[in-house]
Amino acid sequence: MKSVTRIQALLAVYFFVLTVQTLLERELRHAMERAQIESLPLYPESRQCRRPTTRKILDLFDRVQRHELTLPGRKPEVMVTALSPLQRQILKLLGIAAKSYGY
Repeated sequence: MKSVTRIQALLAVYFFVLTVQTLLERELRHAMERAQIESLPLYPESRQCRRPTTRKILDLFDRVQRHELTLPGRKPEVMVTALSPLQRQILKLLGIAAKSYGY
């Protein structure tokens, strides 16, 4: 049985997720306007998308992986999937450094 508190907590989390999604979309769309970019090739077959959604952005980064190998007496080795030019462009538009991915 679900308690009222659990249901309220779930609704609060859902609200925060929707807020973050909205802010991400808004920030990217405003950055596209500032950079005078009309659309990005986010659809299959690299078709253009004028109003990127959070889902499309997350799908684009879905295959990015980061692994850290730590062996005794050695510095940790970081292995990161190479970012595509489109992924790098979106990170730049959002003001996120590629360093965040270990580059």
